[in-house]
Amino acid sequence: MVGYLNNKRTAHRWKLLTIMMIAVFCAFGSFWLLQAFDGDDAGARLGGPPTEPDYIVENFSFVRMTEGGQPSYVVSGKRLTHIPEGDVSTVVQPVLRGVEPGRPPMTVTADRARIYHQEHRVDMLGNVDLQRARTARSEALRVRTQALTALPDEEILKTDQPIEMQLGASSVRGTGMVANNATQKMHIASRGQIVYPPRARQ
Repeated sequence: MVGYLNNKRTAHRWKLLTIMMIAVFCAFGSFWLLQAFDGDDAGARLGGPPTEPDYIVENFSFVRMTEGGQPSYVVSGKRLTHIPEGDVSTVVQPVLRGVEPGRPPMTVTADRARIYHQEHRVDMLGNVDLQRARTARSEALRVRTQALTALPDEEILKTDQPIEMQLGASSVRGTGMVANNATQKMHIASRGQIVYPPRARQ
């Protein structure tokens, strides 16, 4: 009888030990899953890898204001993708418009662009087309090139690429250009070809 009771107690202890081991493994598994989910959530809160996009905006438009609260320029496009590393955005079909009061309105379009937010710099790339309407102080201007850097806060546009420029009825071909929209002055870096329209007969 005593041996039967001992065997029964031993069997009961083994069952209890087995149940406890299963409970420990389940608890450990639950803890591991919780840690894994917490890790994923932490990664999401941090925006993921800095080289991967943290947000994408379709058909966007944003306005940069002057210190006096006036609109300075507008950047719009079909698609903007922001990369945290370097704080850089890539834009498909960008349009840059200078709209600051007292300045000649100007529009620049391209196939794509890179916006360096910290540097307040925009690199327009591919089939760049700059147009400025005629004003009382200057003729209508159009410049076409393959790459153009815009510094909107300084109202400066520059390129080291070949350009084709139409200024009023005159045309200019050259390589390299620096234009200041505030002063309406332009510098062609290398010697180019200038074609003037024929003089009207008196």
